[in-house]
Amino acid sequence: MFKKFISEFKEFALKGNVMDMAVGVIIGAAFGDIVTAFTDDFINPLIGCIGGAEVGGRIHLMGNQYIDYGHFISTIINFIIMAFCIFLMIKAVNKLMTIGKKKEEEEAAAEPPKEEVLLTEIRDFLKAQAEANEKKE
Repeated sequence: MFKKFISEFKEFALKGNVMDMAVGVIIGAAFGDIVTAFTDDFINPLIGCIGGAEVGGRIHLMGNQYIDYGHFISTIINFIIMAFCIFLMIKAVNKLMTIGKKKEEEEAAAEPPKEEVLLTEIRDFLKAQAEANEKKE
């Protein structure tokens, strides 16, 4: 029973989908770090210069308690940048996928299906046979 469980787990873990997902998660984490650095090092200073807003700001509540709205704004900016990049990547992948499908569809449209060819041959044969019978009469 334990060996069966291990073999099922191995089959699951080594499937292409799981491995692709793992690679995607690792690349996504690295990409998230890049976007965070971009937001912290470029976007936030630009916002601070343009609007005069303090992106790294806090609101003091009492004692040691603060509302860190600057971090929240940075996180929202990170999310928007990452969502936009993912949108562009998916759009590019979909475009690449449709290019391959268009070629396949054109090739498929050029050749009729085998069933259609057979039916056409049968129709032509029956028509020729009917014409031959009419000539005999």
